[in-house]
Amino acid sequence: MHGPASPGWLLVALCGLTGAYCVLRMRSTVAEQRRSAGAEALMGFGMAAMAVPAAVFTPPAWTWPVYAGVFGVVGLRALWAALRDAHHAHHAVGALAMVYMAVSMTVAAAQGAAGQGHAHGGGSAGLPLVTGSFLLYFTGYVLVSGSRLLPVAGVAGGPVGAVGWGDRPELARVCRVSMGIAMVAMLMPM
Repeated sequence: MHGPASPGWLLVALCGLTGAYCVLRMRSTVAEQRRSAGAEALMGFGMAAMAVPAAVFTPPAWTWPVYAGVFGVVGLRALWAALRDAHHAHHAVGALAMVYMAVSMTVAAAQGAAGQGHAHGGGSAGLPLVTGSFLLYFTGYVLVSGSRLLPVAGVAGGPVGAVGWGDRPELARVCRVSMGIAMVAMLMPM
């Protein structure tokens, strides 16, 4: 989050492209792909916006509470969906991590305005135990999900070449792993 320029732009590109692919997945003929694609697209675009280097654009102070509110709603929706399908629990954790980072940025901006610290990546506004818990979760998620990136059969048993881009489960997994990696990279400076 608002760290050095080069890694920041790489995170913006990774998360933005992941979000764009998730938008393509929203056009899938497979209901399960459509259900999770919207939340993943929002997460990708939100992470891309958070990763823009502060040297290029420093968002106004009201931006961070808005992020916290939006991802708080997304997290509540994911928790509700997790009652039916456990896969959505991961979305809830991701949204909670986004809320945590947005609240931390709100605190850092307030401390920076009061002359008590550095806003936008200069100081740590996060709580070490919470940050460490999120880091452990997302690192474990990346390692476990990454190990599952073996080619899979096409949807409904059809050949992989005949499946549309939105229906490729292995590409959806790659997107989830890349967003998990990006989440680890964004949590590290906290």
